[in-house]
Amino acid sequence: MANSLPVLSLPNIVTISRIALVPVFAVVYLVTDDYHWIAALLFAAAAFTDWLDGYLARKLEQVTPFGAFLDPVADKLIVVTALVLLIGNHANLWMTLPGVIIVGREIVISALREWMAEMNRRGLVSVSWVGRLKTTVQMVAIIVLLANPPVMRPWAMLGLVLLYAAVLLTIWSMINYGRAAWPTLKDGLREGNA
Repeated sequence: MANSLPVLSLPNIVTISRIALVPVFAVVYLVTDDYHWIAALLFAAAAFTDWLDGYLARKLEQVTPFGAFLDPVADKLIVVTALVLLIGNHANLWMTLPGVIIVGREIVISALREWMAEMNRRGLVSVSWVGRLKTTVQMVAIIVLLANPPVMRPWAMLGLVLLYAAVLLTIWSMINYGRAAWPTLKDGLREGNA
């Protein structure tokens, strides 16, 4: 039975390891420009654990409320940390704009999911295929950008193009979540005005 599982099930340990990788890859990225590729590998390993913990939770039937809470927190920590590092290193509008959009979307959707959960309608804003595609493109873009210096050589340009593709998918998924949540949001606004 899922509710009787210990908090530290294997999928939860994998998720916690993703969180533990955040300061490690950040320090490696900041220490020297010569080791950015190692930071990119650490980020890639963390991105892989995002898929792995979900797979293990379903396969081993170890889905827990703690894991359901922790997984998106781990995802946001690693992505936001990577984007902050990239924005700081590139220090230009081309990197800052998509970073702000992606981080802003994460904040809005997290708040929306929490509010929908309070309204007992969390299922209306569950992860969609657009969200999964966005995550994949975003992770690949970040890996490429972390591994390359902030000069517009072919690989760095590919990373930037993928990051902008992730931004388009980010906006698309946010619109989809907004549409799904709109009836509940309208009900909430009416209750507030009553």
